[in-house]
Amino acid sequence: DYEDKYPEDPIYEETAPTARVWRTYLNESQKFDADRVGDWRETVDVLLVFAGLFSAVVSAFAVQFSQNLQPDYNQISAYLLFELVSIQQAISNGTSANPPLSSAVNPTANFTPATSIVWVNGLWFTSLSLSLSAALISVLVKQWLHHYVILPSGTPRERSRIRQYRYMGLHKWQVPLIIGLLPMLMHLALAFFFVGLVVFL
Repeated sequence: DYEDKYPEDPIYEETAPTARVWRTYLNESQKFDADRVGDWRETVDVLLVFAGLFSAVVSAFAVQFSQNLQPDYNQISAYLLFELVSIQQAISNGTSANPPLSSAVNPTANFTPATSIVWVNGLWFTSLSLSLSAALISVLVKQWLHHYVILPSGTPRERSRIRQYRYMGLHKWQVPLIIGLLPMLMHLALAFFFVGLVVFL
């Protein structure tokens, strides 16, 4: 009970800088903030770890598969080498050489990747972007929460006012809503990745 915990204020000093009302407010707000910010921190920590691991997995897939967006120069080199050997064999045997290279193995021909390859790359890079965005926002939220709970030194009235301004700012900037949307961002990233995986398979 605050009446037992804090001594009664002298008359006409109920709102003085060290009055009981400010100390009670700080005590109650610290309890409120400890529960609420603790829950938010746990949520953000879990999301941050998951986003980091998921981003690593998606980036490994995306980097390997994005190579399919350009011609396979190793395969073209093998075809060209085969053609060269075939021509040399034809010349040594005195027979006519094979017709010139088709555009499929011509390194100067325009290369167009398959539509499924373009879609898979688009889906996976979108997934990676969403996952990295969730990680970035999680780090920002952790910084906001860290600065929110640390109050500077001063009188109880000054600290109460600062805490109230920060509380109002937290809601003005929609931080609870942002924290609530972070899991949705990761769900979208997972959905894009799995759709890309289905198209890939």
